[in-house]
Amino acid sequence: MLLEMHILKVYNRGKLNRKFMYICMEGIDGAGKSTQIQLLQKWLQGLGYSVEKVVEPSSSAVGVLIRKMLKDPRSTSSDYQKVLGLLFAADRMLLMEKIGQEETEDKIIISDRCFYSSIAYQSPSSWIKEINRFVRKPDLVLLLDIDVDRAVSRCQGQDQFEKKSFLKKVQKKYLSLADEEDFMVINANSGVNLVHKHIKKVIAPHLGICDTSIR
Repeated sequence: MLLEMHILKVYNRGKLNRKFMYICMEGIDGAGKSTQIQLLQKWLQGLGYSVEKVVEPSSSAVGVLIRKMLKDPRSTSSDYQKVLGLLFAADRMLLMEKIGQEETEDKIIISDRCFYSSIAYQSPSSWIKEINRFVRKPDLVLLLDIDVDRAVSRCQGQDQFEKKSFLKKVQKKYLSLADEEDFMVINANSGVNLVHKHIKKVIAPHLGICDTSIR
């Protein structure tokens, strides 16, 4: 029912047949974002769309520093949270230039995380929103919602953010954000192919594709 309502909403907004689109995939660590982004990119390219993938943190010098800090045992502390919030905001601004360039070339951008991740992972949220006020909002946000225990079992345990107690808090923030920001929540507890099918059905109406043809 929710999916049908979303499709009707998209048609009423007249967002069909667009060329450029900025899609963000969100979710806690271990939700399966990387796999689903890869499948989505392949599907869209098969339909003839030019697709570019971006990842947060990026491969920039700032992004490299972030990845290093995420492995620090102190990374979930209040002070480190604020440092990471600032670094993510800086790294994100560097990505905005790339996204702007892709728009001029009519590409579809699929982003592995965006500023909503900072709101979910870092705090306080009001400050995170302020330092990200110049960041572009995605056209569509897909939140992969998964059981925390299942997500943790998929994680490699290298980052402090992959701890069960911490991820439970993050997931709660994500679901609250989903209500506030109109995310499309995808049940990621299903098999990979079924999750991919649900994602395609959500995206199809945005691109003028008949979702009944999706298998």
